[in-house]
Amino acid sequence: MELKRRGFLGVALVGASVLAAPAVLGSGRPRVVVVGGGSGGATAARHLAMQSGGAIDVTLVEPSRTYYTCYFSNLALGGVWSFDDLGHSYANLAAVHGINVVHDWAVGVDRDARTVTLAGGGVLPWDRLVLSPGIDFVDGAVPGWDVAAQGRMPHAYKGGTQAALLAAQVEGMREGGVFAMVAPPNPYRCPPGPYERISMVAHVLTQRNPTAKILLVDPKESFSKQALFEEGWQRHYPGMIERIDPLFGADNVSVDPEAMTVDIDGVIEQVDVCNVIPAQKAGRIAEVAGLTNDAGWVPVDPHTMKARADEAVFVLGDASQQGDMPKSGYSANSQAKVAVNVIRHELLDTRLFPARYSNTCWSLIAPDDGVKVGAAYDATDEKIATRDSFISQTGEDTDLRAATFAESIGWYRGITADMFG
Repeated sequence: MELKRRGFLGVALVGASVLAAPAVLGSGRPRVVVVGGGSGGATAARHLAMQSGGAIDVTLVEPSRTYYTCYFSNLALGGVWSFDDLGHSYANLAAVHGINVVHDWAVGVDRDARTVTLAGGGVLPWDRLVLSPGIDFVDGAVPGWDVAAQGRMPHAYKGGTQAALLAAQVEGMREGGVFAMVAPPNPYRCPPGPYERISMVAHVLTQRNPTAKILLVDPKESFSKQALFEEGWQRHYPGMIERIDPLFGADNVSVDPEAMTVDIDGVIEQVDVCNVIPAQKAGRIAEVAGLTNDAGWVPVDPHTMKARADEAVFVLGDASQQGDMPKSGYSANSQAKVAVNVIRHELLDTRLFPARYSNTCWSLIAPDDGVKVGAAYDATDEKIATRDSFISQTGEDTDLRAATFAESIGWYRGITADMFG
């Protein structure tokens, strides 16, 4: 049930004509700088270059030379995929699409001068700026934990080496040991992600360390796909997973990385592995640009994905505060295509199409036991609002669950091809 590439790219308005109109901002090509090479940024850069026929000068700023998706990292953690399966190169964006790919950190944004400053000292001018920086963590969100402790208590909630570190820690657990997760409060990247991770850790422990226990410390009263996950945990991993919610002190948690303990409302738990996923906010460059609100996110116009604070800046994906869409790779990809349509219209005078958004989040509970949730959305003046939604049902048969997992693999191949060509 792999998704057809043509159907997946339909959201990108592939029916729209690709026009290479003269630049309207001066004698040279208009310049778009994209900061962040993930699902939002890479999609925006590729589609801007491809759909403009070279009429827009596109620069992508991304420090990593290989992009490792955070989504599907749980499958690698669970041994269903390898970590190499998550890695993707930016080579095609440069060689095939003519994008100027700059591997550096964006450290400054001057919205008046319309420039981006790089850590290496370079300065990039822009006519439109696209920020898709993902997430950063809220300082002090989990007392006792900061990024200096991520070697002992990994977050594994950004692409890269953290997920592999967490996997190694799980594999090295003592027999009958305890894996703990401190889950994040809302809002956060990938709502079902922590619970898929619990499922994949349980899958590994069931095979390697069946007397081990999993302690899920969750500050939320409820979570995405809760009934589906809890049904699956009971079916596949009975007695292994204990969830502690706010009623039992999960909203008052601290950790001690050196002692490897978790303090839950005064009750000290000794653990062998601890995955701390702190509260989140927009990636730092959004704050540096002066676009974030008191909650740490960037309010955007739902019709365009423009930052409310600056009509020349577009903010995509996890960093944006846009309404009902979850912070997911699918959402970022969908939002990027809306932004591309608007940017092309403004810079090349091409046709402007109404905003269309969609999202699906798949999760794997056990090998071949996949579930999903998703929706289609409308842009209103206030927010991106849910129009129609769907979710897997408890009690589904094994063939349907296996087909749902296969569908998720098709989506992954589709979106990564859409991002990197």
